[in-house]
Amino acid sequence: MLPLPTGSNAERSKHRNRQAILGQLRTAGAMGRAEIARALSLTTQTVSNIIAELSQDGLLLEMGRVSAGRGLPAIQYALNPEGGYALGIEVRPDAIFAALLDMHGKAVATERIAVSETQPDIVMTHVKALYARALDQVPNARHRTLGAGIVMPGPFGETGIAGMGSDLPGWQEVDAETLFAEAIGLPVVLSNDANAAAMAERINGVAQDITSYAYLYFGAGLGLGLVHGGQLMRGAYGNAGEIGHIPIPDQSGNLENALSRLSVQRHLQLAGKDAHNVDTLNQFYQQNDPDLMAWLKSASAALGHAMAIVENMFDPQTVILGGAMPDAVLDHLVAHAPLPDLSVSNRPNAPHSRLMRGASGRMTATLGAAALILNRALSSPVPHAH
Repeated sequence: MLPLPTGSNAERSKHRNRQAILGQLRTAGAMGRAEIARALSLTTQTVSNIIAELSQDGLLLEMGRVSAGRGLPAIQYALNPEGGYALGIEVRPDAIFAALLDMHGKAVATERIAVSETQPDIVMTHVKALYARALDQVPNARHRTLGAGIVMPGPFGETGIAGMGSDLPGWQEVDAETLFAEAIGLPVVLSNDANAAAMAERINGVAQDITSYAYLYFGAGLGLGLVHGGQLMRGAYGNAGEIGHIPIPDQSGNLENALSRLSVQRHLQLAGKDAHNVDTLNQFYQQNDPDLMAWLKSASAALGHAMAIVENMFDPQTVILGGAMPDAVLDHLVAHAPLPDLSVSNRPNAPHSRLMRGASGRMTATLGAAALILNRALSSPVPHAH
């Protein structure tokens, strides 16, 4: 997370109040100044001053007037979808994805390129070209891009779990955040794919009204995004949620070996079947392929083990499955995972299912990368009245 601007306390308070007003309008859709002031416990004058600035910056639109009793009808304000944009970049071992989102979280430009090499200098060349092509498609974003969310497989830094097949060799020793910021000239937020996908779910997925949840993400490997109070739990070095490396009892290896896209691809490959994309996996599922069904049986058991760990350690409102897996496969896992009885999440009358499917598809983490930028710009911190 980038730090707040330095300067006086008044300047920092003003920055937070701007965020709070933008966040309020994002949630409510359209509101008048007095209504915003009441909702955020700010003075109407403070709100009026900030709305004037936000409107001048092109971030807000006037949406007409609504009568609220005596006096003149109140002008309604809403986010201008073209007032700002967020870039999302996802780097995988075999591809780079890019997405440009408007202020409403709508993707206005997307692109995927296949790569055979992922050394930092090669990736930077591709990313600069992807951003330039996105700006060609959406010229209005040229001077209105708020920042770039960059998603890469973890772990970040030199750790004891590097070289596991789903990370990017050669990146552990470099300052990736600085490299990307210098290459594209934007403020950068670096995240692993699971964290980004978890935040995308909060922006426009099933977690829009859920503040504390765990997101089990199927990328090449398996990751866990943890959201508490609407904010990501990143860990000391950005590596919180590396759940794929947890050992699984009664099975050889770890959770990622039993429950991931790499896992199912290897399982099917041993049976002489190639399933290196989501569409092919979906075809196998629709055909009730016996080898895939065998994998699903063991994967469901592994998911039940993971649920016992995640629920009892983090006490989430729900656990969400998503990422680069077919909806039908995710639904099967949700339906067949043995949920542990000995869990703090095993509560009667819980408002949410303990396990649910979220967004899926190969662009999930890419969109989530851009959502990290939107969430920062449109978050609703506690405002400061003045």
